Amino acid sequence: MSVSTSGGTEGRAWIDVDLKALVHNARTVAQAAGVRLLPVVKANAYGVGAVGVSTALEALDPPPWGYGVATIEEGAELRAAGITRPILVFLPARATLFPAYARHQLTPALGDAGSILEWTAQSERPFHVEIDTGMGRSGVRWDDVEELGEAVDTPNFEGCYTQFHSADRPDSAAPTDRQLERFLEAVRHLPRRPALLHVANSAAALRDTRFAFDLVRPGVFLYGGSPGEGLPQPRPVVAVRARVLSVRRVRQGESVSYNASWVAPRDTVVATLGIGYADGIRRTLGTGGKAQVLIRGRRCPVVGLVTMDMTLVETGTLEVQVGDVATLVGADTTQQITLEEFAGWSGELQREFLTGLGPRLPRQYG
Repeated sequence: MSVSTSGGTEGRAWIDVDLKALVHNARTVAQAAGVRLLPVVKANAYGVGAVGVSTALEALDPPPWGYGVATIEEGAELRAAGITRPILVFLPARATLFPAYARHQLTPALGDAGSILEWTAQSERPFHVEIDTGMGRSGVRWDDVEELGEAVDTPNFEGCYTQFHSADRPDSAAPTDRQLERFLEAVRHLPRRPALLHVANSAAALRDTRFAFDLVRPGVFLYGGSPGEGLPQPRPVVAVRARVLSVRRVRQGESVSYNASWVAPRDTVVATLGIGYADGIRRTLGTGGKAQVLIRGRRCPVVGLVTMDMTLVETGTLEVQVGDVATLVGADTTQQITLEEFAGWSGELQREFLTGLGPRLPRQYG
């Protein structure tokens, strides 16, 4: 998706979301894996908008099996928007919250015999079991699954899964294979195999069909994030844009922003953009000397500390006017700044940058 420097909305800053690219990325994963998708739309679909994303993904053929979220509140939001497919809540479920799961028809992730027995005593709805194969944060350990005993010998036991910790790394083969072996060993020790096994994130789903099983769980790839070196790359989905609010001349030796954090090495021009760290732009973005934005088809460096509501860029001899549109991530008229590139300048993971984009930024879907 691209805009001219005079286009976009009338606001100070916003996010353009290309839903056609999102659906294309989902199809890419589905074709590579050969199984249905369990798209991960937690954290407001990585900041892109869970309702908009889930609604768009309903157009897939076949459609997603269901959707993955982190919290009950996220699941309830999808239900309120009319999503009827299964919704798996990944955070470990607490028994005190079981009534809320039932009320919103959500599927819990369980990891011990006690919670499983309590769930099945209260509900005939399905549950999934998380198996910890090396992530070390939640779920039953792969070598302790026998402790679940007869608790999982029930039709409610719909699925089990694990989380790979290094599938997106170029040297991921050994640790990922080790986790896969642990998962399969754990499944063999269950009293019954559930209908659904799922282990693959975006990187694993694209790397090898050995990880596909019954479902795959794409996340960052859907939203235009690179899944790792040597893997298929997605179409860009997100563009972050901000308007120029002010243009001023700065003389050689004069400083800008807090702590006089940038001093002009020559007579130049600095433009102020209407986006800041309250919107998810790192305060130190301009101090590393690499970060840039696109204005009128030219890359302009970010200078000084990013402030709460504004970001400064040096435009030099470029003719810039108040109201022009700067592109922080995405395509301008002739160039593009990728999500991976901008996140790198920020010292962030791609998913970290996306989920940090603040609620003050309207999401424009197209």
